Amino acid sequence: MLSAIVVALAAALAVMGTTAAISKRVDRVAVVDVAWGSSFVVIALVLALVWPDQHSWMLALLVTIWGGRLAWHILRRSHGAGEDPRYEKMLGGPGWHAGAAKVLGRVFLTQAVVAFIISAPLQVAAAYDVRWWPVVCVGVVVWAIGLFFEVVGDRQLAAYKAQPKESRPTILDTGLWGWTRHPNYFGDACVWWGLWLAGAVSLGWVQGLATVFAPVAMTYFIRNVTGAKLLEKTMSQREGWDAYAARVPLFFPRPPRA
Repeated sequence: MLSAIVVALAAALAVMGTTAAISKRVDRVAVVDVAWGSSFVVIALVLALVWPDQHSWMLALLVTIWGGRLAWHILRRSHGAGEDPRYEKMLGGPGWHAGAAKVLGRVFLTQAVVAFIISAPLQVAAAYDVRWWPVVCVGVVVWAIGLFFEVVGDRQLAAYKAQPKESRPTILDTGLWGWTRHPNYFGDACVWWGLWLAGAVSLGWVQGLATVFAPVAMTYFIRNVTGAKLLEKTMSQREGWDAYAARVPLFFPRPPRA
């Protein structure tokens, strides 16, 4: 178990260290967003390579599908864009001009540590054998539901943005966006609850309870800190937002109210 922890931490630091070097060269801190999903892919693949078995490779495949899609989606969306205002606000200045130590500590090291913590179910799965394969199957189903919400939600949002601005509705409230105000973030949370079930819980209740902080932390951050509620600070300024928010839940999906 200790070896798996060391390997996962080294992989996370290597990804974020490489990304920091690229970020410095292009002078854009926001490239770390692309590395977020990629860091989990590298962690999962390295663990599977060091401790190869059917379970580890299956988890690596699930993480690669999720993380690879997320990284590619963010890369396409941010291509040609400037610095993300979120990082300028966090750092108190424009990117690397705020100081290398501040950028490395607050952005890259922080994300490496968070990725390492969230990947705890993968680390445990590398160290122990599966006890309950039916739980693995349940976890894969939950993971697939999450991926569905992410992929379909992102495609529906892209189709909405592709419409002429003067003719499209002020707020996207159809499809999955009529069931939850943040289907992509809800999907992200489902993916990691699924990986927790398929990874740690399938090994035993002790391993599952010992790593439940991972999906809980992921859900908390994307709902309350860096994701849904942060985005709503700007979205709530749009015309008709209050009526939309009264009909459609913030996070957990349900049929919209009349």
